[in-house]
Formats: sequence, structure tokens, C-alpha cells
Amino acid sequence: MSMLVILVLFAIFTSVMPCGPGRGIGGQRRFRKPTPLVFKQHVPNVSENTINASGLQEEKITRNDEKFKDLETNYNEDIIFKDDEGTGADRVMTQRCKEKLDTLAISVMNQWPGVRLRVIEGWDEDDAHGFESLHYEGRAVDVTTSDRDRSKNGMLARLAVEAGFDWVYYESRAHVHCSVKSDSSQQAHQTGCFTGDSTVQLAKGETRLLSELRIGDHVLSMDSDGQLKYSEVYMFLDRDEQQRREFIRFETDDGYAITATPSHLIYTWQTNVNPVAANNINTADFRFAELIQVGDFVLANINGTLEPRRIKKITQELHRGVYAPLTYDGTIVVNSIAASCYALVEKHSLAHVSFMPMRSLHRIEEMLGFTNDIDTELPRGIHWYASALNTLKDIVLPSKWFYHS
Repeated sequence: MSMLVILVLFAIFTSVMPCGPGRGIGGQRRFRKPTPLVFKQHVPNVSENTINASGLQEEKITRNDEKFKDLETNYNEDIIFKDDEGTGADRVMTQRCKEKLDTLAISVMNQWPGVRLRVIEGWDEDDAHGFESLHYEGRAVDVTTSDRDRSKNGMLARLAVEAGFDWVYYESRAHVHCSVKSDSSQQAHQTGCFTGDSTVQLAKGETRLLSELRIGDHVLSMDSDGQLKYSEVYMFLDRDEQQRREFIRFETDDGYAITATPSHLIYTWQTNVNPVAANNINTADFRFAELIQVGDFVLANINGTLEPRRIKKITQELHRGVYAPLTYDGTIVVNSIAASCYALVEKHSLAHVSFMPMRSLHRIEEMLGFTNDIDTELPRGIHWYASALNTLKDIVLPSKWFYHS
């Protein structure tokens, strides 16, 4: 049955969303000569501990922590590790950091034959950095070249940007600072979620935490005309009590708030829309949480009607526990604010179409009496169908429709 569903899904995608060969527009990429960073420049031009860069520090890692086992030791012979401590700490890093560092090492050798990449600081276990330093998680490295030629550092910083580091800073005349997002934050790019302490309204009139929500519950949602209704939760796209991820919290002028991962779709008004003059709810649309700005409007449930409320504050937060319930309507009202159940794909309607096989399958199971009991323990992690979709979308959908961190 699972394989049949995937085949049906592929047929739907390829029939309604064809795309031509190759990626992007305008043919082959033209060669672009890299330009060095200037002293004190950083790319991107935002603070290191923001979602658009390397993100918040999650938790300091010591050798005795369970998470230390997830770190890797880099034995790349094309990289020189200074290792002042004599413990090999500079070689310890996350998988993502290792991948980017290995790529940078190749770029350095290609740029300056006979010269190698040199790491002067990696994972820190001696409290030698600031409180929020990503060195404590193995997510940051300070680098130079093996010949210690300071005139090369500007170009070295540019090569680090090209290698894919999430934040690069020409910090000192003596070195370049590079950092990456956490490995766990990359998992958030496979689904979009809410926090466990977010609430939904059940058809019975009671309020329930998402961490306590079960399959079969009917929650307040929104139909295609923008009208509130109750819709059944028939699966979870993702559900993990232990997963720790970065979230964005939006607060309105009158105290409403919603917290979601950056790739989640929230129902919003654009800043150029006058909500007082607009009478048609369809002037609003779904947007990635990361793209919402102060001054935009979300749609809140005010006495049974969705009304625009202005966002006055946006903050980043770390939470343990991720929850992504999916209703038959593909929408859900969380903390009284309307949102999509979907993420990653910019077009809510396309995401909803892609789950048609699962809705049909669930209806058939209901008719045959095969549905899960509400009290059954829910599986942890990303649903297999959502994972399959994430793989297929890279093949059949234009990349411009995806969420890109």
C-alpha cells in the first residue's frame, strides 16, 4: 500500500507540476571572479547568532555530554591543526562544520598551490570564548593559511563563503572566523513545526496543548474561503518530544503570539495591505515564517472571525519538542492565529494537493475500521510520507518554490 501511494503521488506531481531540465533560469552559470572580504566584513551581513546566519547557541558541549558522541574528529591531511592544548580539541567539530572545512581546504590548495588550510581554533573546552560562542558546540573554527601570510586572509574569507559556511567574519588581521548552523537545525528544513506548549481549540470547546494532541481530535482550522471550521487531525508530519530546534516567535500589538520554525507557512497580510479597507479575506496569503516582518499582519480568531492583527515584535527562541499536526483542511489555528499545516514548499495549495493520497487512504481505512485508536502511542520523528515528499520535490519541483535557509 505504501509503495502504491508513492507511485500515485509521483504521478500527481509530474502531471500537475512539470518542470524543464536543469536548474535556474538563463542557461549555464557564468564564471564570477571571487572578491576578497575587507577587514571586519562578515557574510551574511547579520549577527552570527541569528537564523539567517549560524543561529543561536543550543548548548555547550563537554566531553562528558551525550552530544559529544555526535561530534566528529577531522583527520584531513590537507589541513594543519594548531592544537595549542595538545588534546586534539581543534579537530573536533560537527558534521556540517567538517564538510565545509574539508571543502575550504580544497579551495585553498587550488587558490595557492603548495599552501594548506590551517585551523588555529576549533571546539573549545577551556572557556576561552564568550558565553554564546559556537566554538563550545564544535560549530566554529578560526582559520588562516599554512604560510601565515596575512595578505591572504581577505581572499581566504571569500573562499570560506564559497565553501558554504553559514557565517564568515574577517575578524582579525591574523585569522578568519567561520561558523555553521547546528546539525539539528538542518533537520528543521525537512518539516515545519510548532512548540509543544502551543495550544489549539478542540470542537468540544476546550483548549489543548499540541504536545497532548492526538490523531482523531478535531481542531479549529480554516477552510479554503477563509472561514473558521473544525477539522480532524489524521496524522502528524513530525512529532518529537526530544528534538531541539530554533523557532521564531511573533507577537501582535494586542498580545496574540505564535511560535513556529522558519520554514513553516503562516497566514499573513502584507505590509502594503490596508486591513481596515480590505473586505476580502483572500487578500491574505501564506508566507514562510522567516519572511514575515514587523508591521505585517497575521489573522487571529476574534470571537469566531479571523481578523488582522499587526506584528510588533519578532524574536528567536530555542525549544525542545516539535509538533506538526496535519488536518483534512491542511490548516490549523494555533494560539488563536491561523496557519498552514505545511512547510518547505511556498505554495500551500500545492502542498495540500500532494497529501491527497494520504487523505484518501485515511478515509478508506476509516471505512474499513483500520484507523488508529486515539490512545495509541504516536510514532516519533518525521512521517514516512512527508520524508518521501521531501525527496521527490527535489526532482519534480522548481527550486524557487522551496524554503532556503
